[in-house]
Amino acid sequence: MSESCIYRGAAISAVPPVLSAQCTGSLTGSSLPAMAEHAPEQVVFNKPKVELHVHLDGAIRVQTILDVAKRRGIRLPANTVEEMTSQIILEEPATLTKFLGKFAEYMHVIAGDREAIKRIAYEFVEDKAKEGVIYVEVRYSPHFLANTKVDPLPWNQKEGDLSPDEVVHQVNEGLSEGERAFNIKARSILCCMRHMPSWSMDVVELCKKYCNEGVVAIDLAGDESLNCEANPGHRKAYEEAERCGIHRTVHAGEVGPASVVKEAVEVLKAERVGHGYRTLEDPVLYKKLLAQNMHFEVCPISSKLTGACDPDFSKHPAVTFRKDKANYSLNTDDPLIFNSTLHLDYSTALNCMGFTEEEFKRVNIKSAESSFLPEKEKKELLHKLYEAYGMIQRTAF
Repeated sequence: MSESCIYRGAAISAVPPVLSAQCTGSLTGSSLPAMAEHAPEQVVFNKPKVELHVHLDGAIRVQTILDVAKRRGIRLPANTVEEMTSQIILEEPATLTKFLGKFAEYMHVIAGDREAIKRIAYEFVEDKAKEGVIYVEVRYSPHFLANTKVDPLPWNQKEGDLSPDEVVHQVNEGLSEGERAFNIKARSILCCMRHMPSWSMDVVELCKKYCNEGVVAIDLAGDESLNCEANPGHRKAYEEAERCGIHRTVHAGEVGPASVVKEAVEVLKAERVGHGYRTLEDPVLYKKLLAQNMHFEVCPISSKLTGACDPDFSKHPAVTFRKDKANYSLNTDDPLIFNSTLHLDYSTALNCMGFTEEEFKRVNIKSAESSFLPEKEKKELLHKLYEAYGMIQRTAF
């Protein structure tokens, strides 16, 4: 879409009825995902972008799931992309628990298969390149994709020969090949799971082992009610990560209270907060994090469909973040399950949350500054953005 097609500072009252309904949460049934699937995609920011919060296992192509199932002889409840998509996607605001249950529809197909894991990593990079992303940090749990050296075995798999270590190797290969093919930079973040503290030290060791092969950080995901006091394995893992200079992000304040964000920052020494919406419930904490320039990884479409935020986008925490000039990014989280793209998150921000092109530029620069790249690569990324955004004064020769 050309620059002339970019709407600036659109207010809710000025948008078409279907978008107005999308903004206020008054659409029913599958209208929101249907917009991503059937309507011509509205590209409101046709410039290079940075994405920091997206899950590899929530960003798989449905066709790939069908292909791998056929090759492996795994029966699925549907045989076409359309039918399988309807099985997987969340069609209306639900709960985080219902959302997490969607992974069980397809993860058993991909897990434990080297070829499939490398393929989803490669295709992920291609899909992000098509969305105009020039740098992405993609996260996943190595244990959830393994079928040996993991207890318990996930997704009702039988014991196999693909360990969490080998999973990381395969993902690294796929991302690296994708980088070369599609001319973007992709790095990965390894996830600990809140309900499995016994896996967390393994995750730190994998971060150490593969720190020179694309792994840039550690994450903690899952049920926020499982705190670190009751699950000290996570705290120990994060202490080791900090000791070794491994970057740290934590899912916190998505559906859990602000106290989870406080724990993430103060106990786990998180450098970024995944989601972080409930931080606003504690004004003292929020003010403190603003002063610290803490980065919030915001996922607009996700936060509506998981029930994390008010379905009225005009009340979304990102509106407050925008007004307060906070440090945050815009991300897809799990585009497979939300049947979405990064373009949908951006168009929602513009049409429903008062965003402008200038704010999109600021958000992406903040995202680059908060990325887990080494300083030299970070400066190169920032230079690319400044240049693309017309923010560097060119010298005439």
